[in-house]
Amino acid sequence: MADGEQRRGYGDLAQAILELVGRAGRPVSPAYVRDALGAELAYTTVTTVMTRLHDRGLLARQRSGRAFVYTAVGDPAQVTARRMHRLLDVDDDRAGVLARFVGGLNPTDEQLLRSLLAELDDEDASPGDERR
Repeated sequence: MADGEQRRGYGDLAQAILELVGRAGRPVSPAYVRDALGAELAYTTVTTVMTRLHDRGLLARQRSGRAFVYTAVGDPAQVTARRMHRLLDVDDDRAGVLARFVGGLNPTDEQLLRSLLAELDDEDASPGDERR
């Protein structure tokens, strides 16, 4: 690693890969991802991270010749929501985690959350709703 270069953390690399695969809009190979990221990454590093993302349900894969190609599972908002749920599931104090999360929202995001919750309440109250 050259002077001044900083090593990318696993989470940063995984996030960069998820974003790149999501933007590609087509199945991509680990070699494509490695080249597109432009960093000095080993092919095996990219393959390992993509395999782990697949194992966690964040990427879909299919065979293409002797290798795999990967696609995004859902849109970026769905991927982020799944990550948030997994993080929430790690802590036994769900109420505390949610309270701190909501307490840290800026006023715009807080209002958006209130609006989304109100919409869900309206849907729950609508006649013929089978979710009740």
